[in-house]
Amino acid sequence: MIDARGQSCPIPVVMVQKEVKRNHPQELQVQVDSMVCVENISRFAANAGYQMTWEESGGEYILTLKK
Repeated sequence: MIDARGQSCPIPVVMVQKEVKRNHPQELQVQVDSMVCVENISRFAANAGYQMTWEESGGEYILTLKK
């Protein structure tokens, strides 16, 4: 899981990009605390061929990217 809480965009997107490039995961979870990050990572995921779902709890979001 990538913990990108407290980071402002584009840092969380860059963290996800690096992990995808490095390890080509079939599934990846990312934790963020901003809806802007959810939207930006969602765009990246779609462009990289991932399906993304997310859950919100107490102002934090857990994103799941799956191939």
